[in-house]
Amino acid sequence: MASMFIKCIITFLALFVSGVWSDEQNAKKRPIMLDRSGGFTIAGKVIKNPINSNMTLSCDHGYMEYFIPWKPRKTSLVMWHSSSTQTWQNRFDGGEGFKDMFLRRNYPVYLWDAPRLGRANWACEPTFYMPDYRDQGNFIAWNFGPSYGNFWNDTQFPASNETAWQQATSARYVEYDTNANIYLQANAAAVAADSYKIGDSIVYLTNSAAGLRAQLAVALSNTTNTKAIVAYESFGYVFPDNLNITAGQPFGPLIIPLEQFKKLAKLPAIQYIFSDHRSENFTFLAQARLSATIINMYGGNAEVLLLGKDAGLKGSTHIAFMDMDNDKVAGLLDKFLRKNKLDRYTRQRGSN
Repeated sequence: MASMFIKCIITFLALFVSGVWSDEQNAKKRPIMLDRSGGFTIAGKVIKNPINSNMTLSCDHGYMEYFIPWKPRKTSLVMWHSSSTQTWQNRFDGGEGFKDMFLRRNYPVYLWDAPRLGRANWACEPTFYMPDYRDQGNFIAWNFGPSYGNFWNDTQFPASNETAWQQATSARYVEYDTNANIYLQANAAAVAADSYKIGDSIVYLTNSAAGLRAQLAVALSNTTNTKAIVAYESFGYVFPDNLNITAGQPFGPLIIPLEQFKKLAKLPAIQYIFSDHRSENFTFLAQARLSATIINMYGGNAEVLLLGKDAGLKGSTHIAFMDMDNDKVAGLLDKFLRKNKLDRYTRQRGSN
């Protein structure tokens, strides 16, 4: 009897593991079936014309576009970039991006345009744009290679695809990287999280300076609706005010009250992800390790994952979820969500 029980357990585990593997491997073959999609503005304020108080302007709001699968999982994925949500829509070569990948996996997906960006660009104060010749600098910042035009030999960017380069450099908005704007955008995200309009199990997927904003949004939130942050190469971190860390800008560090910082330690999980060809003395990697150490010191669950060294994904860029091997990057996110029990389904349609 005991041996039969053990055999049943082994069979069940084999089927479970096989099912998980099959679920991940076959996700890209499934059609995307939506219950609904749309968008809404949130937060912001109304200001009066100083000359004519009967005239007003609604401004400094955020914009959330949403896609809800027919049979959704409970966890909402909020995809956040400090510049353009386009980064989440496609691979560098135009192939499938994280938005559709995770819709096929039945996660509700939200694309977040923070105040003064993209579809939420009406500001409550004057803004200014001056052309800045950044393409060459971005080549290096985005970790395509050590110098402009000199791609890493193993790069996951399609180096011979001129259209891919044109798309990468064109899909941008002005970021307004000041501490005042970071607080404005984080506050709006906190309002969205606290509103329950994007669910009560939220995972922020962030890239670059959006990682800083998401950390601050958690610190400013008044609910526990946010469950995790997965930050792809976060440029900037928040730290508590009881340590001797100097604040800075445009990419932090931001110093916040200890009690606000402790909210990060209450999240089930935080994962800071860095791409290949990043040395340990890279400023933001060093800050990520310090952030994780402090969060864990207060009882949190934060980790740093190196795509090259730890996961074996060579040649990954600053925007790894757009890389040619973004399916493997997505697989790592599958594991993170499953490990932290954030992959559960909502009650099925028609169930009691």
